[in-house]
Amino acid sequence: MTSTHYDLVVVGTGSGNTIVDRRFAGWRVAIVERWTYGGTCLNRGCIPSKMYVATADHAHDAADGVRFDLDTSFDGADWPAIRDRIFGRVDLLAASGRSYREGQEHVDALAGTARFTGPRALTVDLEDGGSVDLTADHVVLATGSRPIVPDIPGLDEVEHHTSDTVLRLETLPARIGILGGGYIGAELAHVFSSLGSRVVQVDAAKTLLKRHDADIAQAYTAEAATRWDVRLGVELARVTGHDDATTTLHLSDGSSVDVDALLLAVGRRRNSDLVDVARGGVDVDERGRILVDQHQRTSAEGVWALGDASSPEPLKHVANQDARVIQHNLLHPDDLVVSDHRFVPAAVFTHPQVATVGLTEEQARDQGLDVAVVRQRYADIAHGWALREDDPISENHQVKLLADRATGRLVGAHLIGPQASNLIQPLVQAMSFDQPVRGLARGQYWIHPALSEVVENALLKLEAELDS
Repeated sequence: MTSTHYDLVVVGTGSGNTIVDRRFAGWRVAIVERWTYGGTCLNRGCIPSKMYVATADHAHDAADGVRFDLDTSFDGADWPAIRDRIFGRVDLLAASGRSYREGQEHVDALAGTARFTGPRALTVDLEDGGSVDLTADHVVLATGSRPIVPDIPGLDEVEHHTSDTVLRLETLPARIGILGGGYIGAELAHVFSSLGSRVVQVDAAKTLLKRHDADIAQAYTAEAATRWDVRLGVELARVTGHDDATTTLHLSDGSSVDVDALLLAVGRRRNSDLVDVARGGVDVDERGRILVDQHQRTSAEGVWALGDASSPEPLKHVANQDARVIQHNLLHPDDLVVSDHRFVPAAVFTHPQVATVGLTEEQARDQGLDVAVVRQRYADIAHGWALREDDPISENHQVKLLADRATGRLVGAHLIGPQASNLIQPLVQAMSFDQPVRGLARGQYWIHPALSEVVENALLKLEAELDS
């Protein structure tokens, strides 16, 4: 069978699609997509979910007016209108991305699933039937990940959802069960609870957001438990469906709860298995993560990988960084650059927001570091008073900083509270540019009385702790 040869084949159109810009006009390129252009982030991940979160934030604030002596209330959500507004924009962007690629003369946009048949050789099973064979000088694997569906007795007999499908529900469920206490579960619990669903969230861990710093996870869990039903330290043993389309969740502690919708948010698995990477000579670890070097090269010559496929951190900003590195290295093979995965920040867009970068306190001490640790409450700054951060429900909103006493450098920053995803940025910058803690606060102006003063005051405390 005849193969078509390309200079470059890109598998996946999330961040991988950003690689091929005008500088590749002289290359013969194939771009393969098995689903919808834009990848997880655009179509069923960070972008639509944050559009829902922004809507949920307004609903939450409307219901919270009494704390500010306001006669506001939340009187219900038009779920279909919200959904259609969000996906009316998202789906248009995805369609335009595909149309753009299909209109480029030097690019073959193939709709189907690619799998290796040998070194830099692939077959694409096309969505409209048939297949094509490809070979290439370079292959970029931007294959992403997919939700894990756990093996739970009865699950095959009831309707259930993952983050891939739950945002497109026809109606807002009156009651929704969420299995999983990570960032996806946290964000969507906030969305559904704020828009009017009764939420029960189940996780086997002792806290929600268990991968975060323990103080932050405990503070978040305590606040979440005031807003919806949180069941921790238990597992979902089995599920039972009923004729009225409701589902009973049977928990390992003997309790049960009835819901109208079930969301599975227990993690994600990489799609390397769908590409048959072994036949392409591409090594993976025990979890299916494609192994790459500092230049994003895999074990197979001419094969590169990025984003969820290869990164320990399944985050869009990491995938974008990886794509920029690969792009440069493809264009400049004699001047390779490296990926910097040292200080990768992450945020959970729930209510309150959570943000993190670097080591948790537990990780720092496990590594034998002598760390200085400080906490600064939002409630103790002027803008915190304006936001009623001194109320009992938000008294644990804080900035927690860790510094290595031996070097005087930040090694971790963890925030819970309003605008945490923005407030963490100067701390990421300090770590990335190896700035000492001493001078970070007083070496620049901080607008008064802005919320950023919570970071300023935390840094002043940390400097004093280092000097003690």
